[in-house]
Amino acid sequence: MTAAPLTSTDGLDMQAAEAARTADDRRPGVREWTVLLVLLAVYILNFLDRSLLAILAKPIQDSLHISDTQLGLIGGLYFAAFYCFIAIPIGWIADRFNRVRVLSLACAVWSIATTCCGLATTYPQLVAARMMVGFGEAGGVPPSYAIIVDTFAPRRRGFALGIYNLGPGVGAAIGVAFGASIAAAFDWHDAFIAIGAAGLLAAVVVSLIRDPVRGATDPGGPLAADHAKSGFFATAAMFFSRPVLLLASLASSAANFITYGLGNFATLFLMREKGMTLREVALWYALVVVIGMSASMLLSGRLTDRYVHRFREAYAVVPAVALTLAIPFYLGFVWAPTWPLALVLLLVPMTLNFFYLSPSVALVQEVVRPDQRVMAGALFLLVMNFIGLGLGPTYVGAMSDHFRAAHPTNSLQIALYTLAGFYIVAILLFLWLARILKRSSHLSQPASRAA
Repeated sequence: MTAAPLTSTDGLDMQAAEAARTADDRRPGVREWTVLLVLLAVYILNFLDRSLLAILAKPIQDSLHISDTQLGLIGGLYFAAFYCFIAIPIGWIADRFNRVRVLSLACAVWSIATTCCGLATTYPQLVAARMMVGFGEAGGVPPSYAIIVDTFAPRRRGFALGIYNLGPGVGAAIGVAFGASIAAAFDWHDAFIAIGAAGLLAAVVVSLIRDPVRGATDPGGPLAADHAKSGFFATAAMFFSRPVLLLASLASSAANFITYGLGNFATLFLMREKGMTLREVALWYALVVVIGMSASMLLSGRLTDRYVHRFREAYAVVPAVALTLAIPFYLGFVWAPTWPLALVLLLVPMTLNFFYLSPSVALVQEVVRPDQRVMAGALFLLVMNFIGLGLGPTYVGAMSDHFRAAHPTNSLQIALYTLAGFYIVAILLFLWLARILKRSSHLSQPASRAA
């Protein structure tokens, strides 16, 4: 069979592909690292604020006289109701307008709301303030994901997203150290007010970076200025009709259920049932959080970049293996009779539990078009956080109150034991995703231009 003649369009496509390969091999420069570090700083503040409620759980409980269920609701379902669903219209807006401005405004909103948390004197006031924090934080992560993907070439994205995802670990650790120290020396209200003020300054700084061109680092090159934007319902229908995207969201949801269920009650568990003090939490638990979560993000990003170009199912196999290895150490943490032993055992699941995040985010961002990335990221976070963030802490708090009548001294321990079953759910879902990825021939092609 005679090969078709090479047309001018084919030549342009070949030139674009060659330019993309060159860009893919180029190391990030000062501009790229500056953008990434600014976004990381904002994410650290985002998660620092989010972790304060869990870190200050005991003094807040003592001050406002609330139950474990109420604490789980305010850190879970009430927060997630705004955080998850507001992210969808914000993602739709950010896919059409300047993503940096959306991020800057969102940072200002959640920082003002954080200050209001510090001014709350009743449970309803604190609920209202936390829901407004969720409203603001909904505009933080999805635009950042898309900005990073349009700043870093495909072969660098896993590592770049891994560095960005250091935000939860560093933010939570600073929240532990700072929040517990402030509460021990002054009052829990002061910690919220101080973080709110820092967030307003960050909103100004982030407004100074430049929003990159959509698709600038993709194999096909930037989107044309007159490229038709994907509709809201068209993008949503695409997302929920594709097994890869849906399974990535559900598997991450099950893993997120564990991380938030444990994270929102770990300090309360260590203080109430293991005997730690606020000052001990500020030092030792903070070290476990920053070492474990930071190592998780860096290692998972590196492993993803290393193996995903050899076999696509690495996006799912890496999290599945990590969660499997974490189970015995998690059970050991819950069982440990003393808090020093508990913290040593906790370091392993604190590292392995978060291996799902960077691979899942990179996968979702890769398999959609550049003009769908913020919206797809928002939909991914909607599913993952409504189940994980919304229901994880709520479940643990409710189970703790359920067991309290029969086990008044260790009800939270029993509740955390029941959380172990969700490891199995997450592992099975990631293995299912791996099977789908292996069979999905369309992922072997450049996905950023996929319909």
